[in-house]
Amino acid sequence: MESLALHSLSTSFSLSSRTSLPLCSKPICGSPPSVLPSFPFPTLRTSLKPVLFSPLHKIPKSCLSTVHATPKDDSLLIQTPSPVPPQGAKPVPFVISIAIGLIVRFLVPKPVAVTPQAWQLLAIFLSTIAGLVLSPLPVGAWAFLGLTTSIVSKTLSFSTAFGAFTNEVIWLIVISFFFARGFVKTGLGDRIATYFVKWLGKSTLGLSYGLTLSEALIAPAMPSATARAGGVFLPIIKSLSLSAGSKPGDGSSKKLGSYLIKTQLQCSGNSSALFLTAAAQNLLCLKLAEELGIIIANPWVSWFKAASLPALVSLLATPFILYKLYPPETKDTPDAPAMAAKKLEAMGPVSRNEWIMVGTMLIAVSLWVCGDALGILSVVAAMIGLSVLLLLGVLDWDDCLSEKSAWDTLAWFAVLVGMAGQLTHLGVVTWMSNCVGKLLQSLSLSWPAAFGFLQAAYFFIHYLFASQTAHVGALFSAFLAMHLAAGVPAVLAALALAYNTNLFGALTHYSSGQAAVYYGAGYVNLPDVFRIGFIMALINATIWGVVGTVWWKFLGLY
Repeated sequence: MESLALHSLSTSFSLSSRTSLPLCSKPICGSPPSVLPSFPFPTLRTSLKPVLFSPLHKIPKSCLSTVHATPKDDSLLIQTPSPVPPQGAKPVPFVISIAIGLIVRFLVPKPVAVTPQAWQLLAIFLSTIAGLVLSPLPVGAWAFLGLTTSIVSKTLSFSTAFGAFTNEVIWLIVISFFFARGFVKTGLGDRIATYFVKWLGKSTLGLSYGLTLSEALIAPAMPSATARAGGVFLPIIKSLSLSAGSKPGDGSSKKLGSYLIKTQLQCSGNSSALFLTAAAQNLLCLKLAEELGIIIANPWVSWFKAASLPALVSLLATPFILYKLYPPETKDTPDAPAMAAKKLEAMGPVSRNEWIMVGTMLIAVSLWVCGDALGILSVVAAMIGLSVLLLLGVLDWDDCLSEKSAWDTLAWFAVLVGMAGQLTHLGVVTWMSNCVGKLLQSLSLSWPAAFGFLQAAYFFIHYLFASQTAHVGALFSAFLAMHLAAGVPAVLAALALAYNTNLFGALTHYSSGQAAVYYGAGYVNLPDVFRIGFIMALINATIWGVVGTVWWKFLGLY
């Protein structure tokens, strides 16, 4: 779940720098006038040792004096204790999520073609998905509850329920988070983006193209759009905007900041769609396609070839389209290259760790491209890269342990993949696809018409989701099965759904982790987020639909 990646990056870097807070003595509401002895108060020792308090001495009455509070005595002001945050599950989302599963299990008639075990698992799965959307608990915690329910109810055995935790795709996603941390920790991503600003930043449009191209360059080796947004590009955009007098939350935001924010968000979806390893959800899509028997040979190369032309056209068109549709007030940024040059000078020469990061990622990407020919799995290539970073000290094990989003993703991705795989194994997905296939046949839709209808439905349903990966886990398998039932070529259906998974990440301010990051900067108001998101969705659909259709025909996908 990408929306957690930025939170993990920001919190994990601050863990080592926390310090203990001093204790303050404050009067308590309703207490009698206080007395202050002349003896020292007991002190709290270091947290590494047991906490020791000295016993209070008996105070002679002669030493006591009454202290009267006055309105100007700030030290005696009464402080209202802060409210205790609610604990446990949020009641309303919890009840709704559980109710959905119970209604399916006990009130909806079970189809004859579906076994009781499969129907019960479907009810648990739908309840789990509802919880991922409504968030009665954090994503990982709710997924664990769903996993526990499947075992306690004897729907799945323990080994079957936990089988997906050994899935190589899920571990590739986990290791991808560690690579993203390496880019941020070494400053390599920041340096690459700053070079593009120096080269192309003389105008606002050129500045936007520089940021867009730099993200496309680092995307295959930094597989988290949220980490790229929060760790690299948002700090650069904020710095450039403030220097141009464009401040968040006021009338000056449209001078520069609003345009750069919207352009970078819209382009991030195409950067993520361009490379298989540019986003965690891409890998999950291919794994779920595998569960339905769709095996894509040499996946990294096949993915890139199919995405290359429509993604590059969209990347080149988006900054210009938004320049006309959502124009910045500042058209020229003559100071940006000088600022970038000054920043690069302050950063100094490329460090040893940055060179190691460059070399490691070149090795990893090369193995991802040539892995099939060499007999090396993608996850093994990633493991080799991570091992190099650990051995040479670019990352340490504490960096990996503190990457909470990676371990959280391991937990809930594995649960969703495991349940989805069992639903396919037990015949639920086949039953659903047959029902949809019969419906489409009754409407006499050709496969191209069914393809367009299903792709549009899959895309705009994302208004109901706050996570790209949750959307994939909930709907990708079902929609892919519908495509197959309608006669859509298998590889084309799988890849098109996967590309759409990246493109709908810019629909709203909550549609992805990077969307939340950019909106949180305060440069774009909410009506503009929805308006531009919808318009650009139609433009992207047109570009991918027209250019992609011709390109995919040339590649022989249909």
